[in-house]
Amino acid sequence: MALYQVTVKKEWRSAGQVIEPGMSVQVTSDILADPILIQGGQLVRNAFLRIYGVDLQEMRALNGLVLESKRIV
Repeated sequence: MALYQVTVKKEWRSAGQVIEPGMSVQVTSDILADPILIQGGQLVRNAFLRIYGVDLQEMRALNGLVLESKRIV
């Protein structure tokens, strides 16, 4: 199992929501691949909803332009 930290790289405003650089979440995955890309980014989307109350999919920010993922373990 791998642990990833996903961090917002740039400010993004859409759908009445805002994310700012530095906001980050940690997600685990059984698949050793970028969590932004696997399963439509569902793990990352759920984590941002749970922690910050923002829906990255609704904001169209669930992509590598706005987010950066880094494998921790």
